[in-house]
Amino acid sequence: MTRPVFRFAPSPNGELHLGHAYSALLNDRMAKEADGRLLLRIEDIDVTRCTRDFEQAIYRDLNWLEVGWEEPVRHQSEHFEDYAGALESLADAGLVYPSFMSRGEVRAIITEAEEAGRDWPRDPDGVPLFPSTERNLSDRERKRRIADGEPFAWRINVDEAMRHAGQTLFWIEGGAGPKGETGEIPATPRAWGDVVIARKEVPTSYHLSVVIDDALQGITHVVRGKDLFQATALQRLLQELLGLNAPVYFHHDLVLGEDGHKLSKSRRDTGLNSLREAGLTPSDIKRMVGLA
Repeated sequence: MTRPVFRFAPSPNGELHLGHAYSALLNDRMAKEADGRLLLRIEDIDVTRCTRDFEQAIYRDLNWLEVGWEEPVRHQSEHFEDYAGALESLADAGLVYPSFMSRGEVRAIITEAEEAGRDWPRDPDGVPLFPSTERNLSDRERKRRIADGEPFAWRINVDEAMRHAGQTLFWIEGGAGPKGETGEIPATPRAWGDVVIARKEVPTSYHLSVVIDDALQGITHVVRGKDLFQATALQRLLQELLGLNAPVYFHHDLVLGEDGHKLSKSRRDTGLNSLREAGLTPSDIKRMVGLA
């Protein structure tokens, strides 16, 4: 019988905080209870913000919390060829297109539409959907602009991708969504519009790299915060397009600050290093996040 495989996947672009501690400890606990494996992945595709010092701090904090993981650690920055190959297959199937519009141009289109009385659609995070204008550029025009060195991003044509998938998508939720959703959850990728899948200088994005990594590492259980619940729909679409197995998802509650908002790495008062220096113990941290 194959053992369940869990993963904790932080980005080394700041110090871990109580929210990260909760997710790491929960993954560790669930892996042990299931007689499973726990892997550690360093999600460092943002090579400009991720640093070796922050990575070392991750190891230090996890060791302090007594969270164990299997070696070797996967670094996304060492596997761009994996993501480039997946991007190429999506491009060959006509499911992604190069987008050249700047943020200012996008804002202008949306502003003009809203001033004309049109309600512009927004994604689950409240961000306006990307205009579909560039879907219809000719291949000749795209190649010319790329050859001219114009900056661009690869975006998924979500309508074409859904036609290509050819079936109703869903995922299995072992936790609970924001409204208590559990079990078989319908996936609605169109809610996100034509999101960025990769960029000119980096052949991937969070959504693309995470589904590739989960598949290559044999992840069977993804345990992460509820802030990523809705994003699972887009990741399920990518898994279907690329022929990848879908893990079971478990979206857990978020650890909130005193103001009721999600914790961020800029809040040093909840950083594990600061709490450790203040004399707190791993047992204290477990009590603070409800895992004592």
